[in-house]
Amino acid sequence: MVLRLALALVLSLNALGAHAQWGRDAGKRHERDRQMSQEERQRMREDVREAYRDRERQERPQKTRPQQMSPEERGKLRRDIEDANRSLKR
Repeated sequence: MVLRLALALVLSLNALGAHAQWGRDAGKRHERDRQMSQEERQRMREDVREAYRDRERQERPQKTRPQQMSPEERGKLRRDIEDANRSLKR
């Protein structure tokens, strides 16, 4: 019984210490955020936007306009399509 009570006391004191440290770290984090100048914030936003733009460029290559077919290529394609249609009708 006494051992359980001692264990509960140790655990509760440990939890209070962890909670107190968390609050102190959160306060430092907020102070650091407030110390950033407007220029630093703007620079950080631009850096993030540029990183996203770079990633999009890598994922999606530039669309190139297809070359116009020469008259010979168009004729060959037309004949190939006509041949394919004839073979489908049979």
